[in-house]
Amino acid sequence: MKTGGELIVEALAANGAERLFCVPGESYLAVLDALYDAKIGITICRAEGGAAMMAEAWGKLTGKPGICFVTRGPGATNASPGIHIAMQDSTPMILFIGQVQRDAREREAFQEVEYRRFFADTAKWVAEIDDARRIPEFVTRAFSVATSGRPGPVVLALPEDMLTDMVETVTAQAWQPVETGPSAASIEKLADILQAASKPFMILGGSRWSADAVASITRFAEKWHLPVGCSFRRQMLFDNLHPNYAGDVGIGINPALAKRVKEADVLLLVGGRFGEMPSSGYTLMDSPYPKQTLIHIHPDANELGRVYRPTLSINSAPDAFAEVVEHLAPPSHINWPDQADIAHKSYLAWSTPPQSGPGKVAMGPIMSYLETVLPDDAIMTNGAGNYATWLHRFHRFRRFATQAAPTSGSMGYGLPAAVAAKQIHPERMVVCFAGDGCFLMNGQDFATAVKYNLPIIVLVINNGIYGTIRMHQEREYPGRVSGTDLTNPDFAMLARAYGGHGETVEATSEFEGAWQRAVQSGKPAIIEIRLDPEAITPAKSLSDIRNRT
Repeated sequence: MKTGGELIVEALAANGAERLFCVPGESYLAVLDALYDAKIGITICRAEGGAAMMAEAWGKLTGKPGICFVTRGPGATNASPGIHIAMQDSTPMILFIGQVQRDAREREAFQEVEYRRFFADTAKWVAEIDDARRIPEFVTRAFSVATSGRPGPVVLALPEDMLTDMVETVTAQAWQPVETGPSAASIEKLADILQAASKPFMILGGSRWSADAVASITRFAEKWHLPVGCSFRRQMLFDNLHPNYAGDVGIGINPALAKRVKEADVLLLVGGRFGEMPSSGYTLMDSPYPKQTLIHIHPDANELGRVYRPTLSINSAPDAFAEVVEHLAPPSHINWPDQADIAHKSYLAWSTPPQSGPGKVAMGPIMSYLETVLPDDAIMTNGAGNYATWLHRFHRFRRFATQAAPTSGSMGYGLPAAVAAKQIHPERMVVCFAGDGCFLMNGQDFATAVKYNLPIIVLVINNGIYGTIRMHQEREYPGRVSGTDLTNPDFAMLARAYGGHGETVEATSEFEGAWQRAVQSGKPAIIEIRLDPEAITPAKSLSDIRNRT
């Protein structure tokens, strides 16, 4: 006989869960008790939003479901941003929520929420376990749903009294991944289409990739001389210094790259959905009928033809597709022999940062310095804001699993993601980029980094405003500033108050020393970079935007 709480933990262990992220709550005390004797690692967080984002980052970087536990009502609603990120980013994740006792359901009991309705549009599957005997079934199914097809989040509600029931049940067994792969006929047709092309272009995106798949797709691109782009916030899917790399297809795209995508006669879209951000508002391809010949490879058949009508649809996970096309022999004559080289040279010019800017701090030289000291396997995380442009445009990602960033554009993500990344890879450097507005949305979990001795480095780029909104505001309503000014703490002092290392950079020349001291401290560190708000983008100042003609 075992309690429901014990069965939850047993099922997690059987399905390979190594760590979970949580904010404790009385609604799932039985699970917390069962974890006391378990070998599953526990990260105690300071807010449910941060806990959910940590679990999402775990799923993004490992390909295995990130696990999060929160209490009922406000605990669950606070965790909802992490669920939204997991859905839009196609990340495997499972959120367990303590629920009110069964005999109080449908009475609007204390902190009661009907989670099937609340998460209906932001999760792949939402369920409530009313019978403890069915826990192995539900948990194993949750792992399967979260990882199959287009991965995403699953939500399981756990009535408090169900978790204390003593029951006999079967032992949980691990879920079996559902694999999809290309047919021989589809690969033959793909080869025919490519051989007739003159301006092909390949875009990599989505999830369900692995280091082996990235290596295989790289060899395919080399054999066929294909120029390759990576979808929005998926730059880690191709070595950015590889001669076939053309740049990222996302916000603020290189105009030359946008032109290349529009003028391509064949687009090979592997793994991604090519949603609003990578498609530049659905302008790089016409919907539903693209001008380009579209070959779309995706692990979920429901995504094929959903927005764009492909000439060739291939229902395959990226890893299975890459394994097959790696061995696809190219024709004796390539119709586009120099296109990859031209595209890569354009990318190198576009990704070289400017060496000056408004104010005493110039981010361009800072980015240039970071490129000389960051290891190739450094993991970079960020949330959302104009500051992220410096990372996404000017950092050259070299290896798989070195990027954790929300394609959903959610603020507050970078710090929790960095905490999770450092727990996955304690031997690797983890750097979080955050704006002052972004950092303070989940900055309290810097305490979590200190608690677990995780020496992440957080660059808080402080311009005293909600920068992206101010940029749009000045463009649409010049000079009429409303709601975008911020009052901030001394971030370096805040880091020290938490028990970490703090630095303040008020001139470009100060950054190198601040960085070295932060690294040598061996502590979680915050380097506050005080940036003039005029330096709103690498190319334009706020005044340029305000005074445009």
